[in-house]
Amino acid sequence: MQEVRYLILRPLGYPLKASYHEYPVVDNPRVFERYAKDQWKGEFVSKGKMLFDYRMFPDFAFEVVNAEPEGIITDLTRILVENPRSVIETEIVKDVGICDVVGQDEAKSKVKVILKFLQNPEKFGRWAPKNVLFYGPPGTGKTMTAKALANEANVPFISVKSTKLIGEHVGDGARRIHELYERARQVAPCIVFLDEFDSIALDRSYQDLRGDVSEVVNALLTELDGIEMNDGICTIAATNRIELLDHSIRSRFEEEIEFTLPNFEERLSILKNNLKDFPLKVRANLRVVAEITEGFSGRDLVEKVIKSALHKAIAEERDYIETSDLVRAVERIKKPVKQPPKQMFV
Repeated sequence: MQEVRYLILRPLGYPLKASYHEYPVVDNPRVFERYAKDQWKGEFVSKGKMLFDYRMFPDFAFEVVNAEPEGIITDLTRILVENPRSVIETEIVKDVGICDVVGQDEAKSKVKVILKFLQNPEKFGRWAPKNVLFYGPPGTGKTMTAKALANEANVPFISVKSTKLIGEHVGDGARRIHELYERARQVAPCIVFLDEFDSIALDRSYQDLRGDVSEVVNALLTELDGIEMNDGICTIAATNRIELLDHSIRSRFEEEIEFTLPNFEERLSILKNNLKDFPLKVRANLRVVAEITEGFSGRDLVEKVIKSALHKAIAEERDYIETSDLVRAVERIKKPVKQPPKQMFV
């Protein structure tokens, strides 16, 4: 049996619950991990299995969200518990690799150092790539590349949308940043991925647009500056609008990696790759479609062109799509929206 390296649990509750029962909350992740291992060491776990507490909260159930790899819990197993109210997501990515990212050759070349760091953090010491900024148009593969790095390095991928770091009450934002990096320190080496980064890192000249997010920014800068020991943690922030970022925040990133819109050959590869396991027959000249989609991102091609053509063919009860289906989907996107005529007042 293999030893489980990472185990992610979700609290499920009691099989029967009286009104006086309260659900337990994990107050200290490291203490819980030791407590859990004492109970479940030697237990075989796989995705979907239930584990029951039999000490402090007898019969309280946890569901296995992910076990990587499936096998036996040992002293070396890292045990994480999802907080249902948390904005932070922890994944063990298995379904995407660097080779799945079409194009972006320069970006893929630059991220190799991140991969080597995650595979062997001790080798880099103080020269580690701690903070990296991905930028470029939406749908160009920033998130996909970050997930691919986590997969190939076999480390957890901890992500959060930056907009969700801003809380409703004073202290919420700093607490969420603290929670984010506490989780990262628990499972390091790992990737912390901050999506939609411009939502909290806008230049001060846009202060009236961004609102008061200084609490979040100050807490984040503390983490990026390495005041706490963040060995083995690589923070990757992603933005579509790098020109709007505040200089003091942008300066914390030692590397900026650009993601560009795909060229003709890359658009053709994206179309081919996504039609390999298509549910309908494809009778289409993909070169024609690639030619007329200049300026489209990979996400545009998949979500707005291929998926639109598929849904239309299914609605018409056809078992195939052809070139005209894809071309019409492109034309619907490119067609300018007509503005309503201006009203004339006497």
